[in-house]
This record gives sequence, structure tokens and C-alpha cells, in this order.
Amino acid sequence: MTQEQPGLRERKKLQTRRKLMRVAVDLFEERGYDKVSVAEIAAAAEVSKMTVFNYCGSKEDILVGALEDHVDDVARAVRERAPGESVVHAVRRQFLAAVDAFEPAVGMSDEPFVLRMRRLIIETPVLLARAREIAHRSERLLAEELAASAAPGDHETAHIVAGQLIGLRYSLVALNHRRLLAGEPAASFADDARALAERAFDSLEFGLGDYGAVRPDTAG
Repeated sequence: MTQEQPGLRERKKLQTRRKLMRVAVDLFEERGYDKVSVAEIAAAAEVSKMTVFNYCGSKEDILVGALEDHVDDVARAVRERAPGESVVHAVRRQFLAAVDAFEPAVGMSDEPFVLRMRRLIIETPVLLARAREIAHRSERLLAEELAASAAPGDHETAHIVAGQLIGLRYSLVALNHRRLLAGEPAASFADDARALAERAFDSLEFGLGDYGAVRPDTAG
């Protein structure tokens, strides 16, 4: 019984977050982000203002906070890579799997509500700035992961590599979003998105080679 309670709490938390997101999107589209208060969002969602802050932290996080769920995606892919697998290959593999799964985190979801959220983020400076701050944090987390296993004195390279990988990934996601917001269904350009990602990672991997690949006989 006690093992089921955390799952139930998480489900309720997710349901509340989704409700707040949907209410906020409706209000922001109707009146503009700056003209809607947290108290008004709370009232429309039939929760307290404190509940909004407990679940989302801030007004901008009602929409952009969902990105927090993926802030560690790239660092985790590197952390969990197989012995002998390079950093570039691990990040490529994770990204392509997300493209194949049509995940929103890589700009491959054409679900109408996701597109409405994305358009609001792009068109609202404070939301876009928050989204970029999360992307910068993803880069820092990746740099820290790379630096943890880097050779002594090679921490600067870890930060450079992290910037290249996150920058490449960010550009690919932005291109996918551009096509979605232009009205293209995700399924219609999925093959193109995958091929472009392959070419982009090929270009990066050619320069980085086997950086970060731990030989199987020395792993662990």
C-alpha cells in the first residue's frame, strides 16, 4: 500500500500541472502573458495561488517548467553510455531515439496544445529567456559530467565539447519547431529530421573523434 502512494502523488501532481498549463495557455492567448496574474490562473484552475507556486515555482514555469523534466537528458545519456561508446555517439543515439518516438523535447510533437505552448514561448520574451536559461543549465550539467571523467587539466575541453553538443542539439530542435509551426505534420518530415541529425552529428563526430570513449578493458 505504501509503495503505491508515491505513484499516486506523482500522478496527481502531473494532473495539476497539466491543468494549470492548459488554463494558463488559454488566458495568455486571450489576454497576453503580461496581463494575466498568477492569482487569475489559480482562480481559473480552481486551486489556490500557493498551489500554483508549489507545483510550478513561478509564473513563467507554468509553461516552461516542463522543460525542467529534460534538463538532464543529455548528461544522463553520457553518464549511462556503454564502455567504448564515445560521448558524441551517446548523445546522437539519445537524440535519434527521441526523434523516432516523436517526443516534444526534440521538437517532434505536433499535438495542438504542444504547438500552442511552443508558439507562446517563442513569442513571449520572458518565457523564451527562461527556456534558454534551462538550455544553458543543460550545458552546464553536461560539462560537469564530462569534466568528472576528463583527464587532469582537460576540464576546459569538457566545457567546449558540452557547448558544441548542446548547441548542435538546440539548433536541430529549433529547426523541427520551425517546421511544426509552419504547419507541417511531424510524420511528414520525420525522415528528414533524422537524416539532418545524422549529418550534423557526423560533422561533429568527425572533429571530436572518439573523445570520451572509455576502453572496455578499463571501464569501471
